[in-house]
Amino acid sequence: MEVKITQPLLPLRDIVVFPSMVIPLFVGRDKSITALNEVMKGNKKIVLVTQKNSEVDDPKKNDIFSYGCESNVLQLLKLPDGTVKVLVEGIKRVKIIDFKDDEKFISSSYEYQKETLIKDEDLLPLALTAVRRLEKLNSINKKISTETINNIKQLKDPSKIADNIASHLNCTISEKQQIFETLDIKKRLNSIIKIMENETSIIGVEKRIRGRVKTQMEKTQREYYLNEQLKAIQKE
Repeated sequence: MEVKITQPLLPLRDIVVFPSMVIPLFVGRDKSITALNEVMKGNKKIVLVTQKNSEVDDPKKNDIFSYGCESNVLQLLKLPDGTVKVLVEGIKRVKIIDFKDDEKFISSSYEYQKETLIKDEDLLPLALTAVRRLEKLNSINKKISTETINNIKQLKDPSKIADNIASHLNCTISEKQQIFETLDIKKRLNSIIKIMENETSIIGVEKRIRGRVKTQMEKTQREYYLNEQLKAIQKE
């Protein structure tokens, strides 16, 4: 039987935090700030759960996803405008069991989620394939720093490789959350590879279309210029 753990909960807008991910968050809602102040008094652990709709200001249980990330608050800085900047590190996947809103802040009971892996199956080759797909995609869109790519290449754990790549994917929050909730590491890696291949293909198509449009525009401009020259010659 899984042990239930209770910690304050921080609902997130437009971001999914994965295990091993370190990221700054800017927090402005009163309940969220109170929750952060509460965890700073103790073990500095908080549950980060993404909202289904980022426009909901006071989310209830049905407004957040059922899976989140137990995280450590590494640093908290109160800003002059009353908001708070926190540096958090994702630790473990959890499933939300109970949701409690006492008007001061939100807390939740949750259970840790175990990843699934077929015994003796080596997923490192598949993970390295995902890394190569990321490098290929990044050579086109240039959205990830070289340092980040190199850090991912140094990882040897297929699960951590998958999570690090997933956190940088250019996809919808629902797609990213679906990847987060995929406990089967092999399926998670395959989903990530498919998303990157699709994006690479789309970028390639867009590039070819832009190339054709540019060529056509240049041709039209040349024809217009020649026609104007002919008109000028005929007038003379």
